[in-house]
Amino acid sequence: MPALANKVYFNYGGQGPLPTPSLDAIVACWRTIQELGPFTTAVWPAVEATVARLRQRLSQWLGVPTARLSFTENVTSGCVLPLWGLPWQEGDILLLSDCEHPGVVAACRELARRHRLALQWLAVADLRGSVDQAETRLLERLEQQLQPRTRLVVLSHLLWNTGQLMPIGRVAERLALQATPPWLLVDGAQSLGSIPVAEAAAAADIYACTGHKWCCGPEGLGVVAVSERLLAEAQPTLIGWRSLQQETDGHGGFHADGRRFEVATSCIPLFAGLDCSLQLLEGAGSPVERLATIRRQASSLWHGLQDISALECLLSEPPPAGLVSFRARPGSGLESPARLVERLGGEAIWLRSLDEPSCLRACTHIVTTASDLDQLLAALKAQPSG
Repeated sequence: MPALANKVYFNYGGQGPLPTPSLDAIVACWRTIQELGPFTTAVWPAVEATVARLRQRLSQWLGVPTARLSFTENVTSGCVLPLWGLPWQEGDILLLSDCEHPGVVAACRELARRHRLALQWLAVADLRGSVDQAETRLLERLEQQLQPRTRLVVLSHLLWNTGQLMPIGRVAERLALQATPPWLLVDGAQSLGSIPVAEAAAAADIYACTGHKWCCGPEGLGVVAVSERLLAEAQPTLIGWRSLQQETDGHGGFHADGRRFEVATSCIPLFAGLDCSLQLLEGAGSPVERLATIRRQASSLWHGLQDISALECLLSEPPPAGLVSFRARPGSGLESPARLVERLGGEAIWLRSLDEPSCLRACTHIVTTASDLDQLLAALKAQPSG
């Protein structure tokens, strides 16, 4: 990873560095397309094979058939394209957790405005204890808030700000008990590539992911897994030639599978790059083994932060995955998170500041080293206060 040669990097939750083999795969695919076409009879078998390979690989990662997958540009489009095609009725309730990403929240707000739906909020931001404690309290709150008109529940698999893990499978089981089960939309931006996702993706109606974060693939390519019942009820919203069974005069009808939510021309070399990055991750161990490595590094960082009196971690126990969020203690005199990120960046140590809650976030991955952790902790200890 060339990006790691000159910095200490903790921003995998924003964008993962691209491995050299993945960059080479992108260039090689681009060269092949140009040599064959790019728009000739000879090029299409190569294009279709590249897309099919990635679709099959992601099917294995997400634990769903290829027919339930749609390629998108990012998580937000993966949420919006199927979500806006569902049959909504005025007065339906959308229940969102209070830790969802602003892009998803904005999409739901606009959906509610257009269809005269009601927005309600499920508190999860304060679930800072163990995963078991968080699961118990979340299910209790969900039970209290579900209503007959609740038609959608939006919940991230791994919360992007606090780093807490959400029990997607248990939530899906509870929703299935409703007389009219609500749709379950899951933001998987922080989960694909960092934690096992197959169980959750198979249980959700919409499970949207991106390839450029923990998968360390190129930006501009994501995937969404949709349920069988969603495929039966949702219609395309943004429509292009890839949505159609036949690219004729527009009367051929939409694909019956997940391809109905794909739109038009994509950058095919990105597919080759992401496929290569996923293969590299597979070579580093199973999803469970990779998570164990990520958790060890996150736990080491969490414990190291306990020794810095000016800082406190958001979670009261070591994180369940690789997101380690922390902040200055009241009265510590430390600079604002944004200013501290800028100062550390001057030392070639990169992490991120968040606004809600106001904190710093460091992400550990399988390539994070003990030296990386030591450098970050030493730099944090050395920050001026008062």
